[in-house]
Amino acid sequence: MRILMVEDHEDVNAMLTELFEQADYQVTSVMDGVEGHRAFLQNEFDIVLLDIMLPYKSGDELLKEIRAISDVPIVMISAKDLVSTKIDLLRLGADDYITKPFDLGEVLARIESILRRVKKATPMKQLQYKDIVLDDVAKRVTVCGEEVLLTAKEYLLLELFMTNQQKVFTKANLYESIWQEEYLGDEHIIKIHISNLRQKLKTKNQQADYIETLRGLGYRLRP
Repeated sequence: MRILMVEDHEDVNAMLTELFEQADYQVTSVMDGVEGHRAFLQNEFDIVLLDIMLPYKSGDELLKEIRAISDVPIVMISAKDLVSTKIDLLRLGADDYITKPFDLGEVLARIESILRRVKKATPMKQLQYKDIVLDDVAKRVTVCGEEVLLTAKEYLLLELFMTNQQKVFTKANLYESIWQEEYLGDEHIIKIHISNLRQKLKTKNQQADYIETLRGLGYRLRP
């Protein structure tokens, strides 16, 4: 399971990172809100741990931005123990709130509890956009009820688009999410895979144009 942790206190960051890694979680830790936003856009996470008081972009700002594009579980961490603060953050979309100072065992137990609930609530992942259905259990894509055979990278691209149907992805977003490597400006590989994916989807529905190119911005599913 993958955790994004946005915590600007160096000792707390290191302590939580060690806690989660010892529990076999994959941890991406950053120390300000801007880096947290960038990391979230470039990768997929199962849960986000988010401090409120952050440099450059506050935790509640980042909470709103993430919640606008994703339903990933978000746990807020703060020294503020006001009931009104907790209520405001839960209304903004936080799933839980942990007050500093905290017990490490309690933090881990809360994370595990949330992830268990999410997993139980979504035993099978099936995504739909217009007449495209992606069955993530069977790793099968159909258009108008007919199967479309995709390569692994084409499948991952389509899954990324269908999981975030309102989002515009830059070429860097797509490359770093799918290839898991730093994007060094090679547009060619992205364009080829997007073109191939478009053509394969179109073979089952000639009238449809599913993926939109926004000049100077990137790609998204056509609204």
